[in-house]
Amino acid sequence: MNKFLLAVFLLLTACAPVTPSITPQVVKIYTTAAAQPWLTEASNCAAGSSLILSNVLDPAQADIILRVGEPDKLTGTAFQIDREDLLVMTHHESPLQNLSADEARALFAGPGQADVQVWVFGPGEDLQQVFAREIMHGAPVSSLARLAVSPQQMSDAVNAEKNAVGILGRRWKTGTAREVFSLPDLPVLAITSAEPQGAVKEILACLQK
Repeated sequence: MNKFLLAVFLLLTACAPVTPSITPQVVKIYTTAAAQPWLTEASNCAAGSSLILSNVLDPAQADIILRVGEPDKLTGTAFQIDREDLLVMTHHESPLQNLSADEARALFAGPGQADVQVWVFGPGEDLQQVFAREIMHGAPVSSLARLAVSPQQMSDAVNAEKNAVGILGRRWKTGTAREVFSLPDLPVLAITSAEPQGAVKEILACLQK
């Protein structure tokens, strides 16, 4: 009897349809430090489409690059997914008041005021590129400027140091630091090296909603 039941089981198993396994599609994404807040939105888009989002450190390996502001030289196709403001921020007890673009340029060009310490990002960072192009007009920043390695460090500096002034995206504004100048409506871009297809197109469509 046991042999009979085993034979029936094997026969039914052999006749059962085989469900093919589905390999999730992987989309590689690179994001600048300033565009990190939009990485969460991209991750939510991927989860909603049963895709896997892989964060890569080399933009050359990415299917999608997220950045704030237009690059000096665009290679590929750019899709606007949001807008962001570039802010000049300072400690809430700083004597600095609202600045014009010319005053902001003079402040960051130096030689600087004794009671002000300017902070900038490295020249490869997207916000710094926009600031250099739109506000500094190519003029160098002060050689005495301090270098922030991340928006979080910049935010910490202007919140903690009474004489600090730096640049941030509005999404990174925290604490009691004050904005004294703003460059509004910078495009937040998703850049692809080729015409988007398949999973990449799905994520871009989601981000643009």
